[in-house]
Amino acid sequence: MTEKPQGVEPGDDSNAEEAVLKAAEDAVKGAAAEAGSDELAAAKREASERTADLQRLQAEYQNYRKRVERDRLTVREIAVSNILEQLIPVLDDIGRAREHGEVTGGFKSVSDNLETVVAKLGLQQFGKEGEPFDPNLHEALMHSYSSEVTEDTCVQVLQPGYRIGERIIRPAMVAVAEPQPGTQSAGSTDSEGPEADGAAEN
Repeated sequence: MTEKPQGVEPGDDSNAEEAVLKAAEDAVKGAAAEAGSDELAAAKREASERTADLQRLQAEYQNYRKRVERDRLTVREIAVSNILEQLIPVLDDIGRAREHGEVTGGFKSVSDNLETVVAKLGLQQFGKEGEPFDPNLHEALMHSYSSEVTEDTCVQVLQPGYRIGERIIRPAMVAVAEPQPGTQSAGSTDSEGPEADGAAEN
């Protein structure tokens, strides 16, 4: 007959086994919980890194799209500008023909359509008689003096200018008149005359 350890009552073996099993289960759960929290933290870190990578790639893609669109518009503008530059001599011929009353019939319809098309493509004609002379827009081919102007003025447009947006394709060729020398000083002298006479009388 097997002797029981002293101090242990019959039936204590099952309680001890249950206690050992419970302690083991608690240890396993604790280890699993600790391992789970570590895995969760690692998963969160990895998700955060992947999110940052995705945001960076998305920003780079958006910048790439903007750059491609900007380059596409630039190439289009250059191509259109090159074509319109080649058409300017034709527009000059149409303008000269119109001045001589030769733009009639079918030729008038063709010329009007051509001018409408180039205007839609952004080609703008400039240069008018009577407007102030601007060296950024006009090229002076003739020069004279006039008492009828108070500043450098385009008195004749020899050849119109053309631009696309802010880009000058060709400056307007003009004849420029500037104020007659001594005109302004004479006017100022005349205006000062009565005051001077009044001062003398006083």
